[in-house]
Amino acid sequence: MKLDIVNSKNEKVGALELNDDVFGGRVKTDLIWESVVQQNAAARRGTHATKNRALVSGSGKKPWRQKGTGRARVGEIRNPLWRKGGTVFGPQPRSYEYDLPKKVKRGALLAALAQKINDGAVVVVDRLDAGEGKTKGTAEMLRRLGASGKTLLIDVKPDDAFALTTRNLAGVTLVPTGRLTARDIVATSRVIATREALERLQERLA
Repeated sequence: MKLDIVNSKNEKVGALELNDDVFGGRVKTDLIWESVVQQNAAARRGTHATKNRALVSGSGKKPWRQKGTGRARVGEIRNPLWRKGGTVFGPQPRSYEYDLPKKVKRGALLAALAQKINDGAVVVVDRLDAGEGKTKGTAEMLRRLGASGKTLLIDVKPDDAFALTTRNLAGVTLVPTGRLTARDIVATSRVIATREALERLQERLA
């Protein structure tokens, strides 16, 4: 499998050979699903809380004596059976984060990247450079590379000046290869990666 390498003007300057043993074969969408669900769960704040009978406002005094009144026995007005009483087994602050095996994460990343390559949504560039260091110049470069909608930029170690020019571009995300996840890839319509980044990912996922 070969991908053309272009420059910032979308002119072909070379070709990149991808290993079919790595990016070929069936795309395991189940691994992508597992990875995305795990990352979404880790992003949940989990700050929900309800008041139990110890936290709800009200007196703790016994309303009436235990026996002899003919009414049901009750210990306090904060009883969960009463109106405005405490909540039983309600949600409390917690973390929804859990971990996945390394092989599952790696397989999900491989499957997501292979899917984008098969769909023709991956553009390989020789480098990601800020040029004059202006956001306008970066936006023009992305337009020439066919970026529309959500765009993911991948580099081994993004240049600080280039990162500054992408911060104010809506829908554009710059991610180093070491922090790339399957969710980053599937959440975008166009992936623009440097040659060095794809070569590094191929070695990592092989």
